[in-house]
Amino acid sequence: MSAELPPQIQNQIAQLQQLQQQAQALALQRSQLELALNEADQTLAELNKLDDTAVVFKTVGTILVKSNREDVKTDLSEKKETYSVRLKSLERQEERVQTRFKQLQEQLKKALGGGVPQAG
Repeated sequence: MSAELPPQIQNQIAQLQQLQQQAQALALQRSQLELALNEADQTLAELNKLDDTAVVFKTVGTILVKSNREDVKTDLSEKKETYSVRLKSLERQEERVQTRFKQLQEQLKKALGGGVPQAG
């Protein structure tokens, strides 16, 4: 095979690399959302353990503000729902990127003559 690949192949390789980077970025975002979702779950669980007379604070910017426990629970529940929706959206995006990656990878294998033979 010549050292210089055809422009179409070079373009497909660039697309493949771009898809790989996109998949990594989506995985990182998913991981961050999963952490935020777990934190919201744990915080809600702790709030549910408290009695009704417990004093609760929430962060607002860089300060803590005394707050109503039910309001904090409502806010956290809404955040949790938002995180869940965003997480599902990211998972669908990841699936689409992975599907496109596999398709492009197969196209490249065919264009390059089947690629490297597999052992086994």
